[in-house]
Amino acid sequence: MSSSFLNRFREPQEPSSDDNDEALTVAALNKQARQLLEGSFNSVWVQGEISSLSQPRSGHAYFTLKDDDAQVRCALFRQRALGVRAPLREGQLVQVRAQVSLFEARGDYQLIVEAVREAGKGALLAALEALRVKLGEEGVFANGRALPYPPEQLAVITSPTGAAIQDVISVLTARWPWVQVILVPVQVQGDQAAEQIATALARVNAETHADAILLTRGGGSFEDLWCFNDERVARAIHASQIPVMSAIGHETDTTLADYAADLRAPTPSAAAERLVPDQRELRRQLAQLARRLLAAKDSYLNGQHQRIDYLQARLRHPGERLRHQRLLLTALEKRLHSAKQRHQLDAERHLQLLAQRLIQAMRSQVNSQHRQLDGLRARLRSPQEQLLRQRSLLASLEQRLLRAQQRRLQQHRLAITSTTERLQRQSPQRRLVGYQHQLEQLDARLLRVGPRIMQLGSTQLDALEERLTTAVARHQQRAEERLGVLLKRLDIASPLATLRRGYAVLERNDHHVVRSAADVQKGERLSARLGEGQLSLEVISTTLKND
Repeated sequence: MSSSFLNRFREPQEPSSDDNDEALTVAALNKQARQLLEGSFNSVWVQGEISSLSQPRSGHAYFTLKDDDAQVRCALFRQRALGVRAPLREGQLVQVRAQVSLFEARGDYQLIVEAVREAGKGALLAALEALRVKLGEEGVFANGRALPYPPEQLAVITSPTGAAIQDVISVLTARWPWVQVILVPVQVQGDQAAEQIATALARVNAETHADAILLTRGGGSFEDLWCFNDERVARAIHASQIPVMSAIGHETDTTLADYAADLRAPTPSAAAERLVPDQRELRRQLAQLARRLLAAKDSYLNGQHQRIDYLQARLRHPGERLRHQRLLLTALEKRLHSAKQRHQLDAERHLQLLAQRLIQAMRSQVNSQHRQLDGLRARLRSPQEQLLRQRSLLASLEQRLLRAQQRRLQQHRLAITSTTERLQRQSPQRRLVGYQHQLEQLDARLLRVGPRIMQLGSTQLDALEERLTTAVARHQQRAEERLGVLLKRLDIASPLATLRRGYAVLERNDHHVVRSAADVQKGERLSARLGEGQLSLEVISTTLKND
């Protein structure tokens, strides 16, 4: 292929000085060479070691891929770099899928990388995926049991010298120091690790009373975590009668053991936090419940006191009711007397007005007759006759007027008489007599019924007080029982209960707790805190036990 590439630009014979063929520019030459390379090669897989790695802030990656005999420049652009799962490292042996090309600006032959994988890792990943599918179809990953919260005995399967066990113990001690930890030491990487882990799971189920298992280790490379992808480990987790939590590597690491476990945590510390509650939070909740209980009791008692005060206010004395009726009767008498006076004054004013109107009407009529008489007199031919007629007419009119006045006066007298009779019928004196009679009847009934009303009110009040006392006592008893249960639970979880069962806490003179024989020296003075009292001790010798 290289010879055909060179022959394309090789002149068949030495050109003469008068040859008119145009020479290629460098840019045109590089462009044709790039087109030839990209057209002659499809995407190819190339294996080599990364060197001269450069990863600028643009997100692209530039490196040289080399082996013992040759090297080639490579360019991994940002869009393709986002699909690379593991970060590139200097000296890493990888396989790249790339397009052969040429960088025209410098004339450098290079590979445009499309994908990167670790050399030799592709077959392992394919086998791992096939095993994962197989175990999933068999139901090995179907576990989903709930773990006890918190467990009384926790079996931790991990390396005794790794950072994972230190993280787990540190978190458990801070959050819930009463959990009993059973350390099952195993290798967590290497050829023997998978067999040891599977055996440890079986031993915990057969030989201990643990109610939860934590399988954990710290972070590591793909090869370091390979033992947790072993089929024996996955099947041992599935066969475990005790619920299993896995916390292997970092949050991005996922193994077959994580799929088979009942619950997965991203890190060992996170697993310890999920397994046990925080004692400080429980104490805070207990204090809050106690405050709510006291507040509920006070609220209930205040409500009952208010109800008693309300019932006492409604229970009125019969004498007070009599005084109220007397005051009401007095007010009614005053209103009746005032109404009578107003009615009499109105009647008198009405009569005066009628009399004035009658006199005015009579005067107006007399004046009119006089005016008519004067006119007639002027018109009379015979004054004497006219005078007689007028006198006769005047006498007749006077009689009619007198009769009309008498009728009007008689009507007014009848109206006044009728009004007077109505006022007498509605006299306050009669109503006062009736009210006095009703009041006497009420007094007699009150004298008969009053003692029974007082006795009935007193009986109801006593019954209410007895019910209130019983309810308060019952509520207080329930609150004391609940508080006693909480105190018992707190006492069970207390470190002092552990000491009373025969355990002791060793402290140095600086009040630091002794956790290992390596923390003390021969001849050092220690104090032992027991369930009751303390002991002063002196270290005679120390023995370190290696697991």
